[in-house]
Amino acid sequence: MRFDVFSLFPEVFQPYLEISILKRAIANGLIDVQTHNIRDWATDRHHTTDDTPYGGGGGMVMKPEPVFGAVESVLGAPPSCPVIMLSPQGELFNQTIARELATYEHLALLCGRYEGFDERIREHLATRVISIGDYVLTGGELPALIVMDAVARLQPGVLGDREATDDDSFSSDGLLEYPQWTKPAEFRGWSVPEVMQQGNLGEQLKWKRQQSLIRTWKWRPDLLEKANLSDKDRKFLKKYLEDSATDRSGL
Repeated sequence: MRFDVFSLFPEVFQPYLEISILKRAIANGLIDVQTHNIRDWATDRHHTTDDTPYGGGGGMVMKPEPVFGAVESVLGAPPSCPVIMLSPQGELFNQTIARELATYEHLALLCGRYEGFDERIREHLATRVISIGDYVLTGGELPALIVMDAVARLQPGVLGDREATDDDSFSSDGLLEYPQWTKPAEFRGWSVPEVMQQGNLGEQLKWKRQQSLIRTWKWRPDLLEKANLSDKDRKFLKKYLEDSATDRSGL
C-alpha cells in the first residue's frame, strides 16, 4: 500500500517511520510512504503558502495554488487515489474507517497548518475529510501519522500474524479488548486471574469475552448500541448489571 503525504513539514514523519513495525513494513515492501513539501509548489520568490482570510479574523489560511499544484503534480488531475484532508471539522476517525481505508492500494493524506485550508481545497480536491478527535492541533501531521499507522497495521503481513488485529479494541465485534497480563504471575501481591494461568482454552475464551463486555459497559457503553452481540452476550450483561445493582444497594 502506498501513502503520499502532503505537508509543510514533511520531516516530521521520518523519525516515526524509521522505528519498529512501520520500519519493517517499509523495508519489506508492504507499505510505501512518500512525503511531499507543499512549499515546493509555491510560485513566488518567498514560497508563500498562506495568506490572510477574506472577511477578517485571526490567523492565516493555506492558499489553494500550491496545494492543488502539489497534489496534481504527484497524483494527476483528477488525483488517481482518494485524498484525505485532516481537519477537526471532518468525520471522526475510528476502526471502521481504518478498515475501509485499508482496502485501498493508494491513499493521499493532506496536512493543514495555521487556520486551515482555503475552502476550495475541501470542495474540489479532497475526497474525504477526517478528524481524529474534538480538539484542535497546530497541524495535520500528527493526525496523518495516526491514520497511517492505523491503516498500515491492517495490511497483510505488517504485523506478521494477520489475526493479531482481530481481538483489538473496536475490532469487528465493536467491543473494547479484554485485559492482558504477562509473567510473572504475581507482582507486588497482584496476581494474574487463575483462569488465565490454567490451560483450559475454552474457559479462557469465555472469560475474555465476558471481560470485553464488562470493560465496554464500564468505559464505552455507547459502543454496546452498535456492537455485534449474541444472545449469550446479552444474557451475561443482563445478569452482570443485575448483580452490580444488587451489590450497590447493599452498601
